Amino acid sequence: MGQLGDGAENGTDDAQGMDLGVALFIPYRYMEDRIFRAIQDAGFDDWTLTQVRVFQRIAPDGSRLTDLADHAQMSKQSAGVLVDQLERLGYVRRAADPTDGRARLIVIEERGRRAAAVAIATSTEILAEWKAYVGTRNFTLLHQILEQLREITDPYAR
Repeated sequence: MGQLGDGAENGTDDAQGMDLGVALFIPYRYMEDRIFRAIQDAGFDDWTLTQVRVFQRIAPDGSRLTDLADHAQMSKQSAGVLVDQLERLGYVRRAADPTDGRARLIVIEERGRRAAAVAIATSTEILAEWKAYVGTRNFTLLHQILEQLREITDPYAR
């Protein structure tokens, strides 16, 4: 165990000077902010970042509310309020679950698909910029390492 203040406990490396968790978070936050601005600039300016964070977790074939809440790390009630708002805005709709007649799925509507297309295009643009900046080899290595870490950090990766 390191000395108090030497950074060993919080993941910092004196040679790098930044906490690793923060270093991982900053690019994510940049990407999220830039995508949200692009979506707003494309005319989808009636939803909040919190709503988008739930929206982005909807599976292509639809998701149950309990799964969305779990993935978003919020209560089912909070997720339900956000889905209600997204439904009123025309981004999603509730539909019968074909595998369970008692359950409902949240599915993405055409308006949501158009907004998602803007998000995907912006994400692709950002990743191309990052790849050009750090180089193909480093970018590929970073991606591989993060995929490997996902195996032990993401309960939904399995």
